[in-house]
Amino acid sequence: VQLVESGGGLVQPGGSLRLSCAASGFTFSSYAMSWYRQAPGKERELVAAIRSAGSSTNYADSVKGRFTISRDNAKNTVYLQMNSLKPEDTAVYYCKVNRWGRDYWGQGTQVTVSS
Repeated sequence: VQLVESGGGLVQPGGSLRLSCAASGFTFSSYAMSWYRQAPGKERELVAAIRSAGSSTNYADSVKGRFTISRDNAKNTVYLQMNSLKPEDTAVYYCKVNRWGRDYWGQGTQVTVSS
């Protein structure tokens, strides 16, 4: 299993970014996918999750209405569209899949929201 995140960077408050997570080594379309984030000195937290067919999503209260998770099963990729970014969104963002009871993580991508 390999998960590779991309799309992070430095953005001003109110700006947007789209994160991507390219997956390989498993049948992507069969598994739910999640995005997590970890800010300095804080625990890793769930940001958003999407079912295997993309028919169901859920979000942390702190990002509802601003972030959208989606997936393209033909491209084995899950996305996180982040709008109206706030300084408190600054964190390393990770994608995750749980396969056969084991969590697999990507290496993370840094998102910094600052003026």
